[in-house]
Amino acid sequence: MVSQTYSRRGVVLRAAVAVGAVLLLSLVGLLASANSGPVRGGIVIALAAGALLALVIVLVSARMLEPEDLRSRATERTLRVASGTLKYMSEGLTEEDCKAVCQLLLPETAASAIAITDLTKLLAYVGVEMQGPAVGTPNSVPTMQVIQSGRMQTFSNMDVQEDPRVAEEGTRGDLDPVPYPMGIIAPLTVRDHVVGTIKLYYARGSEVDRTQLAIARGLAELLSTQLSAYELDRQAELTARAEVKALQAQINPHFLFNTLNTIASLTRTDPAKARDLLREFAVFYRKTLQSSQQTIPLSEELAQTRRYLKIEKARFGEDRIIETENVETGCDDVLVPGFIVQPIVENAVRHAMRDDGPLHIDVQAVVDGGDIMIAVADDGLGMDESVAERLLSGSSQESSDSSKGTGIALKNVAERLERFYGAGSGVEIMSKVGEGTCVTLRLVGAAPASQQHAEA
Repeated sequence: MVSQTYSRRGVVLRAAVAVGAVLLLSLVGLLASANSGPVRGGIVIALAAGALLALVIVLVSARMLEPEDLRSRATERTLRVASGTLKYMSEGLTEEDCKAVCQLLLPETAASAIAITDLTKLLAYVGVEMQGPAVGTPNSVPTMQVIQSGRMQTFSNMDVQEDPRVAEEGTRGDLDPVPYPMGIIAPLTVRDHVVGTIKLYYARGSEVDRTQLAIARGLAELLSTQLSAYELDRQAELTARAEVKALQAQINPHFLFNTLNTIASLTRTDPAKARDLLREFAVFYRKTLQSSQQTIPLSEELAQTRRYLKIEKARFGEDRIIETENVETGCDDVLVPGFIVQPIVENAVRHAMRDDGPLHIDVQAVVDGGDIMIAVADDGLGMDESVAERLLSGSSQESSDSSKGTGIALKNVAERLERFYGAGSGVEIMSKVGEGTCVTLRLVGAAPASQQHAEA
């Protein structure tokens, strides 16, 4: 790319010189045939001035157009490299992705080879002439020096011990000089910690100039930025899993004991129902422990919610909890993080149920433009605005032990929705004391493409 830019500049300059030369040759011809008369002399002087002016105009025009051309080409080149490497750095420093990055970057430099390492070993090597050190080769002394110092450095014979021709006992013997005796090693950093290096090899020391140093530094900063983005994504995922595990850990032990007592009681009065409930209970807890590992279809989350309600109905009575479910076509396949509906339904059972009469719980999922809306409504005791705010803030100040963890659960759901689906996603609570509560979840951009088109 660099050589093509300078070739283009050379063509422009050569054209300018050619134009000037043609005009000058015409001038010489006129001089040879011209008389010494004042009129002929004036014509010759005018032609000479015109030739010089034309030459100056062409040269100045070439110089004025050059910088803009160089800038546009440099911008295009930078964007192409950044876009190409981002695709491979999104999974971190893996051997396969590092090799692809080396293959992408090598033509953008004057280097004869490029390599990437982690903190201990070589991950990838790509060269135009010779086969370099094998993947997995321990880092060389110069590479370890850069890792320890965190600063870019140049070296001569920088990977002597990595040359595949070196004898096992560590001596070079009568081998020819190293094909790439000079090099630049730049650190790759994530949050100010070195995680690897990028290495540029050169056949001649004269090739390691300021331009190549700037390129090496720029490539290292580009890859470091992309690795930092990968690390942020990885940490966010780990945080989300930790939050789900924290939610799992706060499963009310009273629910566990009450369910076991209910099953034990049913073994005497209705053994078949006890067996069925025991199976549901086993599946419920197995799914609960698995739900932090991945996203699941909304249909599975709703199935888990129905298992929970089946267990609670066995405890309170079939007529005390009446649930309805309405899921719009296409919504049941939407992938959602586990534990977003069941904790809300559990809150309704634990806190909205009156001393007598049924509690109606209605679960709906619909498409709203490009979003998915999930609503859990009940006709229970309801709450005032201050209690709803405390639930969303993660605090629960009621004195009853049964309320502990309720606010944490709702805040957990809200934070995970925003992390998975972005800004605008979250939880909204609408409630009125004595009439009931509706908790709405918004999943921004989660609607299937076919459903979005249908809505439009």
